[in-house]
Amino acid sequence: MADKFVVVIGGVISGVGKGIATSSIGKILKEFGYNITAVKIDPYINYDAGTLRPTEHGEVWVTYDGGEVDQDLGNYERFLGMHLPRKNNITTGQVYDKIIKNERQGKYLGETVQFIPHIPNEIIHRIKVASQGYDICLIEIGGTVGDYENIPFLFAMKSLEKQFSKDNVLYVLVTYMPIPSNIGEMKTKPTQQAIKQLNEHGIFPDIILCRGEKPLDTVRRKKIEIYANIASQYVISAPDEKVLYAIPLNFEKENLGKKVLQKLKLTPKKKPDFSKWKKLVNVIKSPDKSVEIAMVGKYVNIGEFSLKDSYISVNQSLEHAGAHLDTGVNINWIEAEELEDYDKVNEMLSRYDGIVVPGGFGSKGVEGKINAIRYARENKIPYLGLCYGLQLAVVEYARNVLGMKGANTTEIDKNTPFPVIDILESQKRLMAKSNYGNTMRLGSYCAYLDKTSYIFKYYKLLNRVKTIEEVHDYYRKDENAEKRIGIVKPEESSTLVLERHRHRYEVNPDYIEKFEKSGLTIAGYHRMKDGVKLVEFIEIEGHPYFVATQAHPEFESSLENPSPMFYGFIDSAKKIK
Repeated sequence: MADKFVVVIGGVISGVGKGIATSSIGKILKEFGYNITAVKIDPYINYDAGTLRPTEHGEVWVTYDGGEVDQDLGNYERFLGMHLPRKNNITTGQVYDKIIKNERQGKYLGETVQFIPHIPNEIIHRIKVASQGYDICLIEIGGTVGDYENIPFLFAMKSLEKQFSKDNVLYVLVTYMPIPSNIGEMKTKPTQQAIKQLNEHGIFPDIILCRGEKPLDTVRRKKIEIYANIASQYVISAPDEKVLYAIPLNFEKENLGKKVLQKLKLTPKKKPDFSKWKKLVNVIKSPDKSVEIAMVGKYVNIGEFSLKDSYISVNQSLEHAGAHLDTGVNINWIEAEELEDYDKVNEMLSRYDGIVVPGGFGSKGVEGKINAIRYARENKIPYLGLCYGLQLAVVEYARNVLGMKGANTTEIDKNTPFPVIDILESQKRLMAKSNYGNTMRLGSYCAYLDKTSYIFKYYKLLNRVKTIEEVHDYYRKDENAEKRIGIVKPEESSTLVLERHRHRYEVNPDYIEKFEKSGLTIAGYHRMKDGVKLVEFIEIEGHPYFVATQAHPEFESSLENPSPMFYGFIDSAKKIK
């Protein structure tokens, strides 16, 4: 297990930026030479994030081993440049589920099972397992201080501190400093209340990160110092920043990394080198050129507010690609339902240099997405389809190129005359037994690419083509690989790639030959255990960049290592413009 722990707790309001703060601290410590991992604790009783509403919690992040977890693990991976397993997301539901199962199986030997010690012990056990083999483990506790749901986890952190000693556990409070418009002054009172609530649990913050619209001034810093009984050098200003990846650089202006190490009784293992990171951040801030991208989705608006977090990984992946191509990416969110009248599509989409249709479920906005895809295909505008974006591209092609009137996915129309997207027979057999969980493809799957495809060119350019040994090693690290639907360790090939998935419906194998004869290229496939080849990537011949994948390549993109599919998309949009 890890030797040291950094616990990140939120105060005042949710959504204050704990995930980015945790990721930034992790990035800084990694630059100082330490082997870092990160754990996200979610206080909700759901077992995982798989069924949570994107408009409330943001997107569902998919781990390489098939976990459906909180989106903050995505931030950790993007900042740390590493793959995290599903066990790094702990929920209240998981903890209580395990304890009840243990009790039913007689593993407590007649003990009375109680909140103390069983709940904190299970939480600590999970943290120890997740932190095995690392120098420092970052632990982010979801929600805010004062939430009833947080009590078990705050108690567990005190137990962790008792087991490992205070020198090995550091507490970071991320708080919010509001500036009421009628006063025009930054207020510290909410932060004081958060500190007080935290103290009531026996936890005294070592470092306070003060979030706000503006930087923290000396007056406010001194106030917090007096109230929290903490030296002002450990009260860190964390003002709003448009570019998320600039946050670790901002923290380092106040030497946050050295302060964390000092508190943990550690010394730097190497001199930090942020040169590449700074260069990419500067490109995002001041690009040489820019492109306008239309993101056509269904989780965009809720009431009077626009929720960009529903597609945060897609947004970030576009930004990563732009940073490497010295191109600013201006993302414009378009509600798919507004495109359902095709006569209005040209008016709404003509100004864009590229169109993205991301993943999703259900019937809402489907016809609008199909119209956007048709517009991109007919007008030779670069198009990137992700998961549902591939399925609907196949539907659009069947209807408008092959003349299959009424073609659809059976997810939307079970009686369609042309079920070009459907549940496979092997999946239907599982569903007949109510074994729904095993009918989804979740996590990393390998694909064989066509060497002549656009896609292969970009995967090769960015060194993302895997050797057979690398793929086998990847699956060895995945404890659930053999349990997940359709996983087959590949045969020798020089065109293997790995991407993560989260879907149930597939391109119907019965129609593949018709598509290929008409100009729709199957650029990559995955081979199932039963020998069935599943479509993973498609392209259209003669189009500047009409590419779609059944996967979610946004889950394998980071600032320093962009996704080939997004890179190719922005590269094409830049050239077309």
